[in-house]
Amino acid sequence: MTAIRGWVVRVRAGAGTAAGALCAAVVLLTALTGCGTTPDRPATKNGDTAPLAGRATTPSLPVPRGRGSRLPSDFNGDGHRDLVLNDLVKSPTDSHGDDSGIGIVYGTQTGADTGSNSATGAASALDPAVRQLLTPREHGAEVQGVLPAAFDAEASCDLDKDGYTDLIVATDPPYDGIGRPPVPLQLLFGSPTGITGRAVVLRIPEQARYGNDWPDHPVCGDFDGDGSTDLAVTASADRVSFLRGPFSRKGAPRTAAAPVPGGGPALAAPAGAADTDADGADDLVVLPRTRTPGAGGKLLLGGPTGPARPGGRYTFDAVTAPPAPGLPEGETKPVTDVLVHADFDGDERPDMVTRTHRGERADVIALYAATKNPAGARPLITFSTSIFLP
Repeated sequence: MTAIRGWVVRVRAGAGTAAGALCAAVVLLTALTGCGTTPDRPATKNGDTAPLAGRATTPSLPVPRGRGSRLPSDFNGDGHRDLVLNDLVKSPTDSHGDDSGIGIVYGTQTGADTGSNSATGAASALDPAVRQLLTPREHGAEVQGVLPAAFDAEASCDLDKDGYTDLIVATDPPYDGIGRPPVPLQLLFGSPTGITGRAVVLRIPEQARYGNDWPDHPVCGDFDGDGSTDLAVTASADRVSFLRGPFSRKGAPRTAAAPVPGGGPALAAPAGAADTDADGADDLVVLPRTRTPGAGGKLLLGGPTGPARPGGRYTFDAVTAPPAPGLPEGETKPVTDVLVHADFDGDERPDMVTRTHRGERADVIALYAATKNPAGARPLITFSTSIFLP
């Protein structure tokens, strides 16, 4: 399933020497990025939060209205890439461990108002103040009268060909273990104001299913080269369900045939250009498990009948992560995950987004501009996902 950048992050008072070091780094970052108070923005502007796990102190700003674009992950179609976040910190008062939902940070014309990065001259267009929280209760579709409890973003692409990116979400529909399970994937559609309305369940026609495995690992791509975005999902016995786009607002593909062989437990899109052999159709990577940096798999080449032709071995490049931003001291060691490589600052080079977290209560998201020396990189922006707490 899937992920998705700066900011000054404030830390709790009395958090110890690590917090003090982070505060010093914050002062330096502020000087580098040009962050400061402006007359039309509050002092804690652009998603700048108080504690790394706590309630957001800055009201969110409206999502800019777009006119449609072909940019990936542009849910409001304004020509700026948006960031999708699955793992959000939980409130200290949350004792039930409910799914916090999916966070979207929108790109804007002015972004974080951080100016230019001193090393690259590139300006970030992500603004954590322009954000949206998608929850199962507010945005999920009922299945057999039951709202989902789980809600995880899996992939994003323009499924209905209207110029606004749509979101594919994995859920947990009720299932008694007998026979073919229901489809757990749901679709949320983009619009000029971003993601709106409730999801619809992805409709996979019976002829496109095989066995009793859950359809999973959705991958977007123009696998038949006709100019519309298709979906590929896993099926039983190493088969792939190929769903031709465009999709209707009811979640149905234009057509779907019998699943093709040559699949596996997990699917992914190739890194960089999805059409690896430059024949006009996107290709698919089949993996033994969910994609990780350096993972190897095999290619299924796209064509008029979809991703069906063997294309040899494929290996994802290993990733060198920049030094992680600091977190206040705690009982466990922080973990840093690389979330996505994509162009967020408009220079047509892939930037890196990371999440450093300690458990479910403290984290920091960081966006790093594209660089040949990740070890010396400084984040353009940082913020905590606590901005999504109510």
